[in-house]
Amino acid sequence: MTTRGGTTRSAARVRGGFQRRLMLIFGMQLVAVVVVCLMGFYDVAPFGAVLLVIVIVSALAWLAAERVWRPISSLAHLIGSWSEGSGDPEAFQTDRLSNRTDRDVAALTRGFHAFASRIAGYNERERNFTRDASHELRSPLTVIKMSTDMLADESSLSEFGQRSVQRIRRASREMEALVEALLILAREADNGQGEQDFVVNDVLRDELVDAREMLHGHPVELRFEEPAKFALHGSPRVFAVLCWQLIRHASQYTGQGTVLVTVLPGAVSVSAKAGAEEESGGPGQQGFEYAIARRISERFAWPLDLHVQGGNTYVAEIRFPNPMPVPA
Repeated sequence: MTTRGGTTRSAARVRGGFQRRLMLIFGMQLVAVVVVCLMGFYDVAPFGAVLLVIVIVSALAWLAAERVWRPISSLAHLIGSWSEGSGDPEAFQTDRLSNRTDRDVAALTRGFHAFASRIAGYNERERNFTRDASHELRSPLTVIKMSTDMLADESSLSEFGQRSVQRIRRASREMEALVEALLILAREADNGQGEQDFVVNDVLRDELVDAREMLHGHPVELRFEEPAKFALHGSPRVFAVLCWQLIRHASQYTGQGTVLVTVLPGAVSVSAKAGAEEESGGPGQQGFEYAIARRISERFAWPLDLHVQGGNTYVAEIRFPNPMPVPA
């Protein structure tokens, strides 16, 4: 039965064959060169013939070594041309190897086959998760949003009921933003997310409208300053989610007060002063929101820096390596 086990047993018989063949090739070359040099030294053969034999022996040794190296070269070419998204892991099945394949090459092939199979399984699970999570989580959130909008229009609803509806609406929007952030991070193979050219100031202005509504009822004031204006090529949704996570983190850090969002040349900063109960802790307690913002910034190569100014002023700054000017 010449299956994978048979191939493995055959490969076991030639363990180290690659090294032995190379040693044999270069050993024979060395012997031939020494013999020819001795023949030339004792005038048994003319000097030109000695040089010619040395050249021929060296060429034959190189051809033999190249033939021995061919399986490794083929494996390297196969690995180099393998694509994570579309490559077939079965291309690395040891069943396809020759019976004379060195055991070390067979071990490399088996190892990469296992690795490629794990990557393919991971990609499949990622696609299933993002597809199912996108549908199964967004659908009930949409129902909740529609229901709260309908309840908010009820004239017979009490004041307590109105406050409860507003809390449900804010919580559902926060959950929607969180789901969006987690799905962005889960899509390893899709960094595009609808890439386009967008003006940072416009996206932030729209995002702050929703942020003020979600922070309604909290003693936090959102302010927006734009001494600079620039555009980016990327996903405006990813950018908005990143900024919202930083705004949430800043509002939790300050407890009450003002959160200032500022557009700087090639950067966006979110700053807030700590409340009296937060001054000793500082932003070292970075929390879940900052962790998500950090992972998004690393994913899209937008450096994020968090520091403290004046002892109690939280400042988070996102820098964008390739800002574009805004057309007049």
